Amino acid sequence: MPAVSAADTRVAIYARVSTKDQSCEMQLRDLRTYCGARDYQQATEYVDTGHSGAKDSRPELNRMMDDVRKRKIDAVIVWRFDRFARSTKHLLTALEEFRALGIQFISYQENMDSTSPLGQALFTIVAAVAQLERDLIRERVTAGIRNARAAGKQLGRPVRYFARKYSQPPDHHQCTLAYQLRSRTGWIEGLGYSRNSSGLGSLRGSSRPSQSSGLVRYPKRH
Repeated sequence: MPAVSAADTRVAIYARVSTKDQSCEMQLRDLRTYCGARDYQQATEYVDTGHSGAKDSRPELNRMMDDVRKRKIDAVIVWRFDRFARSTKHLLTALEEFRALGIQFISYQENMDSTSPLGQALFTIVAAVAQLERDLIRERVTAGIRNARAAGKQLGRPVRYFARKYSQPPDHHQCTLAYQLRSRTGWIEGLGYSRNSSGLGSLRGSSRPSQSSGLVRYPKRH
């Protein structure tokens, strides 16, 4: 394949942030400056906002990969390799496809170029370390949740029972009956009580608590 001059190199600039309240502008600014320094004049930007790097499928990433497969791109530049992929498998699969298609992959922050032997080795090592760190964090969180449950701690929003309409709250017996029914059915809804009634009503089938409901509906926690 004949060498392509820098001015004729068709570059894909890829940027990503995980949440919609974040901005890719810092990444794009650095990558535009890099392209200018390397005299890359044909640059197309692909920006995913609000998409996790753990997902292999993202709108702009998919569009860029489609252009790569159609040979519309000669080089892919990212601000940092985890902006492109956090999964080692995803990164290595994409790099292998880039190599097969003759596509150059550059990571700005790590100063890595996949066309060099050192760059290929470093990409593999760093990607493996990032995946290991991600797995360790997930294991620690899972272990913490399991330990909290074993200690009898209730996770998430606490279950509350309170009167919506009447000033007199349910007594202990009513709350006990409500909890038992919730344990059997998974939901508490429409278990109303009135000033003239000492017991709980039957389970209602509406999707929302009625205005006369004495207790608010909460899901059963498993």
